[in-house]
Amino acid sequence: RKEPQPLVIPRSAAEEQRLRLERLMRNPEKTVPIPEKLNEWAPRPPPEFVRDVMGSSAGAGSGEFHVYRHLRRREYQRQDFMDAMAEKQRLDEEFQKKLERNKMIAEEQTAKRRRKRQKLKEKKLQAKKNKLEQKKQEK
Repeated sequence: RKEPQPLVIPRSAAEEQRLRLERLMRNPEKTVPIPEKLNEWAPRPPPEFVRDVMGSSAGAGSGEFHVYRHLRRREYQRQDFMDAMAEKQRLDEEFQKKLERNKMIAEEQTAKRRRKRQKLKEKKLQAKKNKLEQKKQEK
């Protein structure tokens, strides 16, 4: 049977996190629920065919204005969503280009330093060979 746990009210975010970790670590064999990423919100697509939309002009019935207003709000919301998605896509592309550019610069620097190390290594080997040859000639 489970023993009752004392009621602890966390006073900070760190304390709350510590309490959650303690609760998880009480039974390490138990699987931890990891929430799935929620799908992004997307507006409903515009209707294929809208019948009898009179708008807010004269001659419309008292209820037609509200229908028009809701359609207009939904369309503005859809346009804002499309603009936000285009902006997000543009920023993602810029970020990918920046990553590629940084990667190329890092590779160039690495290659340059590698060439320098190789050059120094070859110089040392050449100096060693020259030294051995001088010793042989002296003998």
